[in-house]
Amino acid sequence: MWQLIKIEWYKLFKQNRTYWALGAIIIIEGLVLVGAYFQGTDIIELLLENLRKSFYFNGNLLNGNLMVYLLLNTLWFHLPLILMILVSGMITTEYKDKTLQATFLQPVSKSQFIVAKYLVAIQLTIVVLLFLAITSIFFSNALFGQGDLIVYLESLNFFTDTIAKQRILLAFISGGFSMVFYTVVSMTLAIQIKEATATWIACTFFLVFTNLFLKIDLNSAFLNQWFYVKLIDSWQYFFYPEIAWNQVYFNTILLSFYSLMTTLLGTYLFIRKDLD
Repeated sequence: MWQLIKIEWYKLFKQNRTYWALGAIIIIEGLVLVGAYFQGTDIIELLLENLRKSFYFNGNLLNGNLMVYLLLNTLWFHLPLILMILVSGMITTEYKDKTLQATFLQPVSKSQFIVAKYLVAIQLTIVVLLFLAITSIFFSNALFGQGDLIVYLESLNFFTDTIAKQRILLAFISGGFSMVFYTVVSMTLAIQIKEATATWIACTFFLVFTNLFLKIDLNSAFLNQWFYVKLIDSWQYFFYPEIAWNQVYFNTILLSFYSLMTTLLGTYLFIRKDLD
């Protein structure tokens, strides 16, 4: 298994799309930060001018903490899309290049092979998320400095610089579970569909469907609590004054269960499928 995992990582580093994906993340970050650098200050000051008369804010209102939060909101659609395309290619490329048959001429079982794929997909998700966290925090603080964080979620919520950094870190960790769910879904779709372009379309549809239903009341207490679309934005709970830990734990455990079931389904489908 360890050898299979090393091989999968070697394939990822040899493929150009891995570096294109990381480059795309940097470009999106850059566009958001540059736009905010030239236009954001005046807007923030105008919106919060009256609040300055009643509250004292430490540092600039448009600061690194606020920019990381904005990047989280911006990239939380683009990042899973990039990851789903990248991860699905791990299996669609094997079908396209007809390398599966050669692989199984070796003493490798289909279950070991696909489990290694899923494990590397999860590891890749964590690495990309760390890359996003490090670059967004570094560039945001380098350009905008530090200061208190103001977030509007039902009401204006204020966090000191220290607390804001803690909340942002927790948000990245919580969001990681959502990203893992998306990546295992993309791998499972790729196993079933096989063809790269069709898989990318299916992944995009899945992502759009999820985001559309995220904010819709499903008129069912059960669906609003248990349907996967209601679990993927748990990271937002960390930007309320009081963190709803029970809801965060529930969402995280349930989403992890969905990820596990999706992985088991994909493994079963791959074992049953023909290799051609």
